[in-house]
Amino acid sequence: MKNYVAPSLLAADKSKLIEEIKLAEDSGAEYLHFDVMDGKFVPNISFGLEDLNKISSKHKMINDVHIMIVDPEAQAVNYIKAGANIITFHLEAFSCMECMGKTIRAVHEAGGKVGISIKPKTKVRSLIPFLNQIDLVLIMSVEPGKGGQTFIKSALRKIKFLRRYIDRHKLRVLIEVDGGINDVTGPLARKAGADILVAGTYLFGHADFKERLEKIR
Repeated sequence: MKNYVAPSLLAADKSKLIEEIKLAEDSGAEYLHFDVMDGKFVPNISFGLEDLNKISSKHKMINDVHIMIVDPEAQAVNYIKAGANIITFHLEAFSCMECMGKTIRAVHEAGGKVGISIKPKTKVRSLIPFLNQIDLVLIMSVEPGKGGQTFIKSALRKIKFLRRYIDRHKLRVLIEVDGGINDVTGPLARKAGADILVAGTYLFGHADFKERLEKIR
């Protein structure tokens, strides 16, 4: 099990984004979490390809890109080309499981790593057929689409299930958790088996960013 932290740019000050990225990197973050929303798969709209192009080379952290869009099959490889190291798309965005398998292969062929995310109401067992094909699972512990929500505790059961399954089958899949992460919920997610914690409002906007980051490591 790893102990990585991925500051979420969704909560950063957009007027000084490069400074916020530098703060995250200087504080010891290994990953930088970049949310893409199209206003269709989720209600809000956030960063896009052009934004990723501008910032992906401005730091040395792993560009961890979570696309909450209706057409991941058409867009995933474009984000790898724009600088994403890991591209995570939603299981729920695919009506065709063969299409998802095709997208996984296309991202790998483009040189990227692949993650699959599930919403809070999606059963964790639905991930099993894909675990030997991917690099990361993203468990949403809030409803995707906006920051600052409260952690949904049922996510802990999903994390524990995945940790047991991954370890038992000796898979090289990281478990990432996103939503409501702070100095209380973060340690709970770690104890359940999370490798990467995504944190936004808990980190950004606070003078003690680095100290807060260490509390959830």
